[in-house]
Amino acid sequence: MSEADDFLKVARAAREAAAELAPLPRSPKDAALRAVADALVARAKEIVEANALDVAAAREGGTPETMIDRLRLDEKRVDAIAGAVREVADLPDPVGEVVRGSTLPNGLELRQLRVPLGVVGIIYEGRPNVTVDAAALCLKSGNAVLLRGSSSAYRSNTALVQIMQDALAGTEVPSGAVQLVPGTSRESVGHLMRARGLVDVLIPRGGASLINSVVEGSTVPVIETGVGNCHVYVDEDADLGVAMEILVNAKTQRPSVCNAAETFLVHAKVAEAFVPAALARLAAEGVTVHGDERVASYGASGVVVPATEEDFSEEYLSLDIAAAVVDSLEDAVAHIRRYGSAHTDAIVTRSQSAARRFVALVDSAAVAVNASTRFTDGGEFGFGAEIGISTQKLHARGPMGLPELTSTKWVYIGEGHLRTSAGTVIAGG
Repeated sequence: MSEADDFLKVARAAREAAAELAPLPRSPKDAALRAVADALVARAKEIVEANALDVAAAREGGTPETMIDRLRLDEKRVDAIAGAVREVADLPDPVGEVVRGSTLPNGLELRQLRVPLGVVGIIYEGRPNVTVDAAALCLKSGNAVLLRGSSSAYRSNTALVQIMQDALAGTEVPSGAVQLVPGTSRESVGHLMRARGLVDVLIPRGGASLINSVVEGSTVPVIETGVGNCHVYVDEDADLGVAMEILVNAKTQRPSVCNAAETFLVHAKVAEAFVPAALARLAAEGVTVHGDERVASYGASGVVVPATEEDFSEEYLSLDIAAAVVDSLEDAVAHIRRYGSAHTDAIVTRSQSAARRFVALVDSAAVAVNASTRFTDGGEFGFGAEIGISTQKLHARGPMGLPELTSTKWVYIGEGHLRTSAGTVIAGG
């Protein structure tokens, strides 16, 4: 059987499972998720053993340690993944929620209801925890899921999906609702991207090249999730002590994620007071600063790497950050518009008018005032787990929780209502 045939087999199985899953009420879905969580804990040793093979292969292939950290699983991480599944089970079920409704003048009762999307394809890199997070969110929202992780985590993902399918087999949720796209070739990704009619929506999670290739090459509708070139702007009215802590947290608390800061901008009026201290503090944290000429003028020799045009567009996902001095809030906004990715951008200021203007002018999925960019996250926002952070404007924007994994349908109820050229009449009335 060819790779294309293998893909069609799992895609059709997911399609059939989606039809069975969609009408299920909350209780059997929650029970299924708890069964999945229990199975992950009970079979953690299998997962860790499979993952160890992936980690060894990645290290042998010269993968950077920051990426290996995203790949690595141990029993503690597996337990955390299972805990996240239980948290999803505890969340409200969006399916069946009445988004809006009314009784029309002609007597028809009109309702717009949340319904599952159907079959959701997820294309992602590196982190095998996404395999379980995505599956849990899709199941809770009544969707089947086709998972295509990176080849570097193929053994881990195979083990995780098999364990989830085994757990589902003892529940009312069809085990076919969770499927791993077979194969590790680029063409296996292409099969998923071209599966219009079998897959309802694709969600890519990863770097810019992955997201762009899916957006540009897919015939299936795509929800574009965020490359994170996030900015921290230190305003002329900032509390510089607060600004320092926000900057360091945004860059170093977890540099390999999309909501970590990748650029900081400093108003010229506070640059002399802030930049030298920031360069020293960031250097102490192991951060390399790629600075413009004005930033470099405040650093000792060798402290600042001269920034290129490309540096300001870079999502480093490492202990690197670009930096520039700007002459006004408007210049900071212009810089963000030119180089940013519309993910998360922050201002540090004591001026309410500056904060309001920044919020109004910066067109990003999330804008922070006097807070770290690291808070742009479904869990931190109280949504529970998230499927990704959308930087587009259609359907969903920002952290995507359960409601963003649904569509809607219109239901209207009459009593023999007929539409005629003379208006509404009631049959038999």
